Amino acid sequence: MSLTRARAAIISAATALVVLTSGCATNPVTGESQLSLIGENEERQLGQENYTPTIQTQGGRFYLDPELTVYVQEVGNKMAQVSDRPDLPYEFAVLNSSVPNAWALPGGKIAINRGLLVKLEDEAQLASVLGHEIVHAAARHSVQRMQQGMLLSAGMAGLGLALGDNEWGGLIMGGAAVGSQLALAQYSQSHELESDRYGIEYMVEAGYDPQAAVELQELFLELSEGRSSSFLQGLFATHPPSQRRVDENRRMARELGTGGTRNRDRYQQMIAEAKRLQPAYDLHDEALKLAGEKKYQAALDKVNQALKQAPREAAFFATRARLYDAMNNPDKAEADFDKAVELYPEMFSYRLYRGLDRLDKGNLQGARTDLEASAQVVPTSIAYLRLGDIAARQGDRNKAAAYYNEVAKTDGELAEEAKRKLSNLR
Repeated sequence: MSLTRARAAIISAATALVVLTSGCATNPVTGESQLSLIGENEERQLGQENYTPTIQTQGGRFYLDPELTVYVQEVGNKMAQVSDRPDLPYEFAVLNSSVPNAWALPGGKIAINRGLLVKLEDEAQLASVLGHEIVHAAARHSVQRMQQGMLLSAGMAGLGLALGDNEWGGLIMGGAAVGSQLALAQYSQSHELESDRYGIEYMVEAGYDPQAAVELQELFLELSEGRSSSFLQGLFATHPPSQRRVDENRRMARELGTGGTRNRDRYQQMIAEAKRLQPAYDLHDEALKLAGEKKYQAALDKVNQALKQAPREAAFFATRARLYDAMNNPDKAEADFDKAVELYPEMFSYRLYRGLDRLDKGNLQGARTDLEASAQVVPTSIAYLRLGDIAARQGDRNKAAAYYNEVAKTDGELAEEAKRKLSNLR
């Protein structure tokens, strides 16, 4: 998505929020009348335009096991067909993140992390998670939050969102930040209870045992009380568990009756490869933590161990490349950046980091190609700033100024650098 189109989408949504004349519509799930400032076409457009950028900023697709994605799509589509909005253009993605989480964007764009899938026991539990997210989409919960101004206030103030917890993180700009805000913002208790209730109804309609939903809420509440760190930064941050949710799920299951499909054997078969690879991802997660502490050699040792177990994982090569850069080994860094891009060429962050690496080496054309490819998927202030530098070095002052202007509208150190460089151009 171009930054211009992204900003246009944000301005359009913001304008909708301040329109003096408001309309009402019937909630397609609950049947209740509610404020409706964002129409169905805009709702679908929001989801469509933000789905890929949000997937990428949340870890990218889990491409090492395509059969798992097909399976999740199969279960998701089965649940979507019994929903109150089966006509939405639903999509289901499996993300390459160890953080246990799932999210839904407007228009039925849904994702579930590898880190949550490996925690589930059977297909009925998967159906419970996906059904819950389908209700969030069908009942327009994200749209309602936007209308209440919970997201756009942050969005119009620069739309900066950290990609990581250390100096390697860029800043997401424009509409891509809206998608991430939608995916990561906390739902209200009323929205969670609503999604639990109708999600269980969808489960029963699709032939699944509603007891699976009760079990999940019991597990989540237990984990939240134990302060499980991975769940705290993932599922619990966006979908806070509570005793009330457990009680309501139990009541719903009793009313609807237990019994139905669980499909444990099939689920375990489909998740087997992800579970086999999990120790490699655990090593990689440890490497990222060590890298954030600047313990580069220890981090490198962990990544090398991870690569022995998963030699086709692009994320491991990208991390090792960044470690080699930090350890002043540019040749090895270049080779690993190339390998990461070869394995997952669509991933914006790999093109971004390789572009920055090429720029450091004086390869202006190669850097420009990578940075433009990265920014086309997810606009970042670091990519725009360095594209401005490249344009300035190539004598294109107008293009340099255009890039610097975009970054200057954001916040932080990069914005200040862009302002200084704009001043020097004049």
